[in-house]
Amino acid sequence: MYLVFRCDCGRAMYSKEGVVRKKCVCGKTFTLKSRRIIKKTDDFKTASKLVRELQEEKYGGLKFTTADRI
Repeated sequence: MYLVFRCDCGRAMYSKEGVVRKKCVCGKTFTLKSRRIIKKTDDFKTASKLVRELQEEKYGGLKFTTADRI
């Protein structure tokens, strides 16, 4: 079972059920018991897809580019 949740910074993340602590890319470490669980899924592929959808919903579509084009 995988849990989908958000960090305080707003980033969507997922973790396997039973994990006690998780660290976000923003640097914050928190316990999963204190998080509000958005969704539960059976496999990591579905959890990853949900995280992508939540990120796109909040920040818009993903636009990857290289540094020389900026």
